[in-house]
Amino acid sequence: MMKKNKTSKVFIACDTSNINQIKKIIKHTKPYNLIPKFGLQFFYSKNGRKFIENYKSEFFLDIKASDIPQTISSALYSLKDLKKIKYITVMASVGLKGLKAFQKQARKINKSIIVCGVTILTSLDNKSLREIGYKDKVKKLVLKQAGLIKKAGIKGIVASGNEAQIIRKKYKDLFIVTPGIRLPGDKLNDQSRVNTPNSAFKAGASAIVLGRSIYSGNIKKNIKKLIAHLS
Repeated sequence: MMKKNKTSKVFIACDTSNINQIKKIIKHTKPYNLIPKFGLQFFYSKNGRKFIENYKSEFFLDIKASDIPQTISSALYSLKDLKKIKYITVMASVGLKGLKAFQKQARKINKSIIVCGVTILTSLDNKSLREIGYKDKVKKLVLKQAGLIKKAGIKGIVASGNEAQIIRKKYKDLFIVTPGIRLPGDKLNDQSRVNTPNSAFKAGASAIVLGRSIYSGNIKKNIKKLIAHLS
């Protein structure tokens, strides 16, 4: 019901350390085939790791691994007991060697895991990149990172809807996950490069990530808004 087409997916960012809130989000979104995305806030919380360990359905673990190749590879190996991980993230900024090491380890622990290389975070814009020290603009840098991700043999990429179209044009088979999604009229909060669900799918996204647009306020009403928007 929630899919734009038979292959499109919708992930729900469970960004809270409150386990009761997590259970509430999952209870209301699971019947619509929305897949939970557990990020660092919940994963690092006292009860988060245990909850994820015992979760019986597939999920997205958004750890955004970022360190030297040996460290991120070892970190991924320590998650081998989480049998239901379907998607996991690593920062593209770790470089080609790091991306290859992470992908190799993922295949060792579970061949069904889809690794997603995270490009420039959706909270950043061209000004932010200049402040960090990058000379390239967002789109050019994301396309470079997409090339590294593809070269490393990784199947997934995380990029805003602003870059999804150029990625899809050059790398037709990549699984493109687009965060920074807001329903029409919603607040942008800390995001800079934002898209609606429809605009992201139209740009070439394979999957989108929604968080506050769904779990802030009445979850049932927000899901109905999403269904109407995607219809």
